[in-house]
Parts: sequence; structure tokens; C-alpha cells
Amino acid sequence: MLTLGTTALKVTEELGTGVHGGDVAASIERAIARGEHRDALARAARAYGPSLGRLCMAYVGSQAEAEELVQETLLSAYDAFPQFRGDGSVKAFLYGIARRTCARAVEKRARRDARLRLVTDEDADLGDAAGDAIARQEARRARAALSELRPTEREALLLRYEGELSFREVAEACGCDEPAARKRVSRAITRMRELMGEER
Repeated sequence: MLTLGTTALKVTEELGTGVHGGDVAASIERAIARGEHRDALARAARAYGPSLGRLCMAYVGSQAEAEELVQETLLSAYDAFPQFRGDGSVKAFLYGIARRTCARAVEKRARRDARLRLVTDEDADLGDAAGDAIARQEARRARAALSELRPTEREALLLRYEGELSFREVAEACGCDEPAARKRVSRAITRMRELMGEER
């Protein structure tokens, strides 16, 4: 079974000697084209793992679950590498997979919670410092506001700011054109301001 821990150690010299941005993406695409999918996976994990983690965290709000979703995303990408033709960027390709993976996880959680009807009181943890409590409260407010957005607008917003994708890449990941991606992000920002207050 493929494991990212061992594969990541095989990242070649090219990535470790200061190759950045488009060069990293190009090196991943070359590895895919050569059929060197393990190498491509290692490069993708090294280059995009942290930002994919931030995106997944924004979706699910749990560090442990986010890490699992990143692993699932990268392994799904590994399986999909033979179908990658380079029509869009490899970054958008990866984030598109992450978007779908996170959406499935959120939907599964919602169904589970609806069935079990669990009631939790996250504010009951009195052992934390006041600053941590405030930060958690703000994070909960942000996630609650995100949950009020239309799914298409929430995804576009997260891909743009958590995933740090360009609008063109957001469009590729969401399967729409760039003007539509820009409108989704703009509407999401406007709605978030309404929900959280202009000072946010």
C-alpha cells in the first residue's frame, strides 16, 4: 500500500534546491507525463500539502480530520494521475479533488449528526486560557457564517483564500469560467461581511 510518509522522502533534488511556483508545478506535471506517479505524489505532498491542510481545516474545523482528508486527497490524486492531461494547472487539479473530498466528508458528518442527534457544548471547556477560548469562538463564528453561504460560493471563497488559488484556478477546480468564479467569491465576501459584521 502506498504511504505518503515514505514517498515524501523520495522527492528529488530539484524540489529541495529552491524550485518554486510554476517550476514546482511543471516538475510535477513532467513526472506525471513520464508515468512517475510516486515521484509526482511526493512532489505534490511537499509543495501543496500545507495549503491543502488549511483548506481542509476550513471545511471541517478539525485538525485531525483535516489531516486525514489531505491524505485522502493526495491518494485520490495518485489514482487520478493517469487521467491528468495538463489541460489546467496541477494545482487546480489537486484542489478540485480536495474540494470534492471535503464536501463528501461534510455531507457524511451532517447525515451522521442528523441520525444521532448529538448535542455538544464546546464552550464547556473551562481549562483553556481566555485567549484560546476567544480564538475558538471566533473560529466557530467564521465556520457558522461559512455554513450560511451557498455551497458554490463557499467553495470558491475557500479555494481562493485558503487554497491561495488564482481566479483561473478556482474556475478550473469548480468547473466554471473565470468570471463566474470571480462573482462567486465576491458574493461570498459580501455575505460574510453581512454575517460577521463589517469590522471583520
